Amino acid sequence: MVLEAMVDFIGVLAGIAERLPSVSKPAPRPTLYRRLMLTGIVLVIYFIMANIPLYGIPEQDVTTEFTLLRIIFASSAGSLMELGIGPIVTAGLILQVLVGAKIVRIDLTKPDDRRKFTGAQKTLSILFAFLEASAFVLGKRYWIGTGETPTYTIMAIVILQLTFGAVLVIYFDELIQKGWGIGSAVSLFILAGVAQGVIWSFLGYIPGIVAYGLIPALIIERSAILLARPNAFPDITGALATISMILLLAYLQAMRVEIPVASPRFRGIRSRIPLQFIYVTNIPILLVGILVANLQLVQGILRDFLGPTHNVYQLYSTALYYITPPRGIIETSLDPLRTLTFAISWTIMAIVFGLLWVEIAGLNPREQAEKLVKSGLEIPGFRRSPKSVEVELSQYIYPLALLSSILVAVIVIVADILGAYGTGTGLLLAVGIVNQYYALILRERALEAYPLIKRILGEE
Repeated sequence: MVLEAMVDFIGVLAGIAERLPSVSKPAPRPTLYRRLMLTGIVLVIYFIMANIPLYGIPEQDVTTEFTLLRIIFASSAGSLMELGIGPIVTAGLILQVLVGAKIVRIDLTKPDDRRKFTGAQKTLSILFAFLEASAFVLGKRYWIGTGETPTYTIMAIVILQLTFGAVLVIYFDELIQKGWGIGSAVSLFILAGVAQGVIWSFLGYIPGIVAYGLIPALIIERSAILLARPNAFPDITGALATISMILLLAYLQAMRVEIPVASPRFRGIRSRIPLQFIYVTNIPILLVGILVANLQLVQGILRDFLGPTHNVYQLYSTALYYITPPRGIIETSLDPLRTLTFAISWTIMAIVFGLLWVEIAGLNPREQAEKLVKSGLEIPGFRRSPKSVEVELSQYIYPLALLSSILVAVIVIVADILGAYGTGTGLLLAVGIVNQYYALILRERALEAYPLIKRILGEE
């Protein structure tokens, strides 16, 4: 009964999406350079919108600190990009969990079901955008402490602006994924936010106020030569941690564990199937980051509605404080208990999310064994039955999933403790996204150079 209700719910959401304006696929497919150019235009528009203040709110004291909430949701406080990609990410995660847990019976390998899933995600994202915008405004987030009382008209205008900005991001993502651009707007905006944070930490400077970036600080402030600067300013330790983490992540993501296979159809020709050493990629930490970022979002809403002195808000904020990443060696050393609880909680959550994702995303030994057998391949020395292949694959997949989940968690924890620019989570996501874009561009160049491959893949 519950399953039928959920399926009907997904169908209703998909039906609403069919009545909304949508982006059609290009015919013919644009060239790679045109797609890259359009992707660049979308990115420029995003940065412009991130610097357009909301009409009707007091002037905001926008911080230059790149928090976890800002990194994960690619948001910009007080601007049209206040909500960022938050509605898309939250809606997609909820639907993915429902499908992966078999609560909703949808086969994403079928075009019709995949289209229904995409439509439901679009509708749910717009709904979340409106709800989040309403919560921000009704809680009077932008007017707290200003002594101003907004009129209902101003509140409605601000809600519409926030919703419009989020909906525009949704259509940007649809535009790029339909084939007009490269990759997805979600990945693009996350990468842009992390890159902006790293560049600002190296080169940022506010004339007449303070040398914020490391390089201007080295020129103006001799004290910046110290390994750690107070007030969470970028320091040399953070710079070295940033460079080291990027190199380490790039190396680990290139590592593979190879499983020998053979094809009986072609006289036992042998080959190897590579499994990524970081088997779950950046998904566990992404999910942890999304969870903590959403908790921070709820914290802001509680503060807006209850006030900063309310007991519930104080209790919630204290609990959240101990699982929020510290920034740099100084902040880490000031509260060792927070650092310990942060490290333990993030490692445990990463392991749980990593193992869950293996099951939800179809990366478990059972489904991988079925795909291997259906493709006509076998593991030498084992019978060509899914069960026997599953037993062998489980010796690779589960240890890889566990080890990679712990490894990415440790990398992020160490990066945050050392004050890496862009946060440890941001660097992990950015390196993974760059690798994805590199692979996508190589694939597109190959398709353009060899049109026959397009026919084989059915992409003409």
